[in-house]
Amino acid sequence: MGSRHHLGLMKTVPLCAAALALPLAAGCSAKSDASATGGKAAEPASLAELAQQTDCSLTGKRKVKDLEQGNCKTSQGRFVLLSFTTDNGMNAWLTEAKPWGGTYLVGARWVAVSQEQTLQSLRKELGGKIVQGDNHGPSHGSGHGAGHG
Repeated sequence: MGSRHHLGLMKTVPLCAAALALPLAAGCSAKSDASATGGKAAEPASLAELAQQTDCSLTGKRKVKDLEQGNCKTSQGRFVLLSFTTDNGMNAWLTEAKPWGGTYLVGARWVAVSQEQTLQSLRKELGGKIVQGDNHGPSHGSGHGAGHG
C-alpha cells in the first residue's frame, strides 16, 4: 500500500479504463477452471506473442514500466491484451480493474479483456481462466458472488 510501484499501477488504470469500456456486461456466469476446455496451460507471453497466438494486428499499443497493452479486432471479436513483467504487477492491476466490472481471461502474467463469448474462444488458443469483475447496476439481475478480490 502506498509504494511507488502501486502508485504507478494506479496511474495505469485510467489508461486501461478505455479497454474496460468495451461492451463487457455480457453475461455473468464465469467458469474459472482452466482445465475445463482441454487443459491448455497459460504460459507467460509478451504482448507480441499474445498477438501472434491470436492472429491479431495490435493497434493503440501502450507501454509503461510494468505492462504493455494493445487492442485487437479479429474474427473472434474485439479484445484488449495486456502483458505484465511480474505476477505481482498483474495481480495489482486486476485488483484495481475488477471494481470497473468486465470479464477477464487471466493467464500467466497476461490478461485479455472482452466479452465472455470472445474470451471463451481466445481461451482455446491461450489457456487461462475467465474471471468476472464487479457487477455494477441492474443490467443482469443476478449477483455473481465473486467477492474474492
